[in-house]
Amino acid sequence: MFGIQIISGTSNTQLSEEISSLTKTPLTPVTIKNFVDGEKYVRVQSTVRGENIFIIQSVSPPVNDNLMELLILIDSVKRGGANQINVVAPYLGYSRQDRKSKSREPITAKLVANMITKAGADRLLTFDLHADQIQGFYDIPVDHFLGFSIFAQHLETLKLKDIVVVSPDIGGVKRANRLADYIGVPIAIIDKIRSGHNKSEVAHLVGEVKGKTAIIIDDMVDTGGSICNAAEEVKKQGAKKVIICASHGVLSNDAIKNLDKSVAEKVLLLNTIQLPAKLSKKFTALTVANVIADAIIRIHENKSLEPLFVN
Repeated sequence: MFGIQIISGTSNTQLSEEISSLTKTPLTPVTIKNFVDGEKYVRVQSTVRGENIFIIQSVSPPVNDNLMELLILIDSVKRGGANQINVVAPYLGYSRQDRKSKSREPITAKLVANMITKAGADRLLTFDLHADQIQGFYDIPVDHFLGFSIFAQHLETLKLKDIVVVSPDIGGVKRANRLADYIGVPIAIIDKIRSGHNKSEVAHLVGEVKGKTAIIIDDMVDTGGSICNAAEEVKKQGAKKVIICASHGVLSNDAIKNLDKSVAEKVLLLNTIQLPAKLSKKFTALTVANVIADAIIRIHENKSLEPLFVN
């Protein structure tokens, strides 16, 4: 039987420690530092030869630094003779560009897939990709976990009534449908016009929200502008309460301030990205550690992951 080691990058150490505790596997000591010019230096302190390695690293801000750190970690254990290299990237940055919409645009999701695969990864575990088809960009197994069931379980504890699940755009309808089906409620859809990167405005609202508790679900909150506009619109259309759910709290620029000032009563975020230590009571962080820990154990023991997937 191969041994198991869990290695943490620097992007989400709190989650790594939680996973380590749940799997009863101490984190492998690793030295990660920067040279004066900004280059990354990585050295794993224990032998990895013949071991099953799990590298935990979200490709979150600073995205380029964390991506490069991930690639170097993969390379270090590959050259160290690891048996299997499993990348656990709860948030996978550069996933927003999954197709060309204008001439001479890159497809960065495919570029990053090539980089991770070429570096030596044998498997990828991630949460709530911006688009499901990104799984097909990889020539290695991809375990794509969905966060809607974690939100649903928490929402049940709030004992809400007259719920409607709202998709903040057309692209998120499938995600909204999954949550709505899981808890047995209807959905509404916001049709928005995007005028540029991180800029959008509401065009129409399809569905009934008047007098209901609106649960707006999205894959990420970046600057918070779009989802705050969506919350404003459903409140304007008569929703009695608004709750925002987002898998990835990127929280760029004034996002926290925008969300605090928004009409939403609660903001639920998964801890796929390490969240700031001090957030207002409006914010609630929900953990993905249990799912990832179970997946790590099952992969190491060569067991099926099917029980972990909720469709």
